[in-house]
Amino acid sequence: MPGLTKYPPFPDNVLTHPLLVVDFELVKKRDEDEIEKLWKAATGLGFWYLKNHGVYEEVDAMFDMGRETMALPLEEKMKYELGDGGSSIGYKAAGVQAIDDKGTRDSTEFLNISMNDAFAWPQYVHRTYPETVNARMTSTIRPFIEKSLVINNTFLNIFDEKLALPAGSLARFHQTDEQGDSLARCIRAPPRAPDEKLFVPPHTDFGTITFLHNRTGGLQVLPPGATEWYYVKPVPGYAICNIGDALNIFSGGFLRSNIHRVVPPPGEQAMLERWSVGFFTRPADHVVLRALTEESAIIAEAAARAAPGSFETGTTAGDWSKRRTGGLRYNSYKDVEKWKGMWKGTEDTPLPTLNE
Repeated sequence: MPGLTKYPPFPDNVLTHPLLVVDFELVKKRDEDEIEKLWKAATGLGFWYLKNHGVYEEVDAMFDMGRETMALPLEEKMKYELGDGGSSIGYKAAGVQAIDDKGTRDSTEFLNISMNDAFAWPQYVHRTYPETVNARMTSTIRPFIEKSLVINNTFLNIFDEKLALPAGSLARFHQTDEQGDSLARCIRAPPRAPDEKLFVPPHTDFGTITFLHNRTGGLQVLPPGATEWYYVKPVPGYAICNIGDALNIFSGGFLRSNIHRVVPPPGEQAMLERWSVGFFTRPADHVVLRALTEESAIIAEAAARAAPGSFETGTTAGDWSKRRTGGLRYNSYKDVEKWKGMWKGTEDTPLPTLNE
């Protein structure tokens, strides 16, 4: 089983969050206790570990694809750069995002591969990719996406039941033959530089469900009401799953899209490059982000308790993603308040005042 044996150990003297561990095999068997655990995690912190997910070989292959692609000359990678228009698909170079209210440039690079493009291959819907990606589209990328979708769609079906929605309600917003921003991602961050404190700023995820795989630490969560950040320790064989903005909105706030950030790994792991692989399920571009109050009395009651308009965004999933992606670009940074507003999600937890 894939693990962290070739990496320095995660230190035991840092604050970590004891995420609930959900067993996907038991979820598939409709084990009531395991489903209740999933629901507790999804409505509490909005993050959980997932074991026995069965995507281990595909994840390893995705890491290999990412390393092959990131090793290409920068000039070649820049042919596929996202640009400042709000696109989520393609290559993001280091230094093109602002990560704090001072306009500090980021140091990470990543590659986003569209689900639509993987399923349309050898045609494409959004854009073309480097040859290192094309060579693995059928053998690596599509199998990773397909297995990730099985997992995330299983969760959506369970959430339908828990929210008293008609069967298939959430899945209908995520049809694979409709254009959207669901994507596979590989991220690389360099070894920690002197005084470097942040890789990815505090945020909520744009979409529906994230299925993430880390080899080293650095991911941190800010639990509701907390004043300190907690590391999420990478555990061999476990994925990390979390709820995104779309599910928070569809559910009238039941499902929690929790704020998180990425910092350099702690301890000896800080000397290494930080790699991660993930799949992000997002609604089709045309889907309007609003609470499903007409379809569920439970959601209607929850939405009624919230501030007026909290779950009526008046925007589509495509525009939500475009605004948040484009707002992070360094060239969009004009002043602090405008920068914050341009990429704000559903976060509701005040950030700690100390710059930890």
